[in-house]
Amino acid sequence: MMGQHVSRTDFEWTTDDQPHNSRRAAILKKYPEIKQLFGHDPNFKWICTAMVFTQIASLYFLQDKSWPVLIIVGYCFGGVINHCLALALHDISHNVIFGNSRYLANRFFGIFVNLPIGLPISISFKKYHTDHHRYQGFEGLDADVPTDFEAHLFCTTFGKFCWILLQPFFFCLRPLFIKPQPIVKLEIVNAIIQIIFDVIIIYIFGWKMLAYLIIGTLLTMGLHPLAGHFISEHYMFHKGTSTASYYGPLNWITYNVGYHNEHHDFPSIPGFRLPLVKKIAAEFYDNLPQHHSWTKVIYDFIFDPAMGPYARVKRKPKVS
Repeated sequence: MMGQHVSRTDFEWTTDDQPHNSRRAAILKKYPEIKQLFGHDPNFKWICTAMVFTQIASLYFLQDKSWPVLIIVGYCFGGVINHCLALALHDISHNVIFGNSRYLANRFFGIFVNLPIGLPISISFKKYHTDHHRYQGFEGLDADVPTDFEAHLFCTTFGKFCWILLQPFFFCLRPLFIKPQPIVKLEIVNAIIQIIFDVIIIYIFGWKMLAYLIIGTLLTMGLHPLAGHFISEHYMFHKGTSTASYYGPLNWITYNVGYHNEHHDFPSIPGFRLPLVKKIAAEFYDNLPQHHSWTKVIYDFIFDPAMGPYARVKRKPKVS
């Protein structure tokens, strides 16, 4: 029976450091011209702004629709835009909008891009995502790694199916259990501006439209092709692999987030230039484990007994 197939029962433990630091050094030594790819993306702010206003404008046409229609449109359209906006927040957390010298400009633009998502996540994501890059896989430091509770509870085929459906909730709540950090002032600003926006949406279009925005976000972060990137990026489809890239067509609408080895090697390079990293340093990436379908990633994660929330490389500090 589907629910009786149990996946692995522990993480893949290692004392080795993440591979990105050494590979970055090797690539820069051989191809120093890659440094020319560092910097910001001057066009990205216009793409994000167009998506924000497209989402808001769509509410006018959807405000009188039935719930079944809203669910379908949310899954196929509105939620897709919001998922892409959430991925834009990922890029914005790396200061790709205005560059590293304009920290606050990047943060406030992130708050703006956050608006159609309905929940204030931009500043909090930035705070925890920095740790994910710095301490990838390290126990108690990287909130991207599932907790023991998640991994143990959702280790069957049916459990993994439920875990994927609930993925947005675990993604948002897990940092509070792994490494809670003090609330910063910008998080309060993020929340206040978001609440004001939500109230305006309710006043103009009705509460159902705010629910549509939030539900669409949650739907596309769960059992949805776009959500395959949550699993493809760091779950261990090949033994010992802590990061894998995806080279499929959905990179076109997700700012090349699939180029994840390249991104972790060079987080200061904007997404639209990551394919150039792979092209220049092809011998460093071509033979690494990679994915070409996020839908297949989700299917294999659910039905392959070797996969599950435990299928992550988890690191312990070396004992000298």
